[in-house]
Amino acid sequence: MNRLFGTGKPKAPPPSLTDAVAGVEGRAESVDKKIQKLDAELLKCKNEMKKMRNGPAKERVKQRAMRLLKQKKVYEQQHGNLQQQSFNMEQANFQIQNLKDTQSTVQAMKAGVKEMKKEYKKVDINQIEDLQDDMEDMMGMADEVQEAMGRSYGMPEDIDEADLDAELDLIGDDLGVDEDSSYLDAAAAPAAPTDLPSAVGGAVGVDEFGLPALPAQ
Repeated sequence: MNRLFGTGKPKAPPPSLTDAVAGVEGRAESVDKKIQKLDAELLKCKNEMKKMRNGPAKERVKQRAMRLLKQKKVYEQQHGNLQQQSFNMEQANFQIQNLKDTQSTVQAMKAGVKEMKKEYKKVDINQIEDLQDDMEDMMGMADEVQEAMGRSYGMPEDIDEADLDAELDLIGDDLGVDEDSSYLDAAAAPAAPTDLPSAVGGAVGVDEFGLPALPAQ
């Protein structure tokens, strides 16, 4: 059948908004160049008319300037329409991209919730509570063991502050502690002797340390 009727050409994908915007902007640039060219022609006509006297020649230049001005107005209107079309398509393209981003976000959230549910099934809340209870019991048992290990044996429990004061007073009496602290006062040191031994033949002088000076050789 394909040999008799042939195969149809594959359909080209429809143009995207991005491509359409690029095409419209290209046309707008082309129209803008035409407007600039007409402006240059109008300026030329203006300069010519300034140099010409009133008459048929000046009137012909004026008519030509009128035609150029009409063409410029048409191109300006086309340029405005193309810019508006480009703006509208850009806004539509922006909204489409927002919707695509929203869909991607929703799909990612769905996948995340699905994964959370899958992992949550692996968790037994009752098992966690039992584990917490067991840990609390073990900590209590550890405290009891520490308390038992620190228990004292054969120690009297009926001693109060009065017994402590009496014991301290008794210890002070047994050791003969004297509350008089006058014995701590420094004893008066003996005065240094003022009489120095005399040498034969006269008095002996002393040096800077208060000792007898040696006789000169």
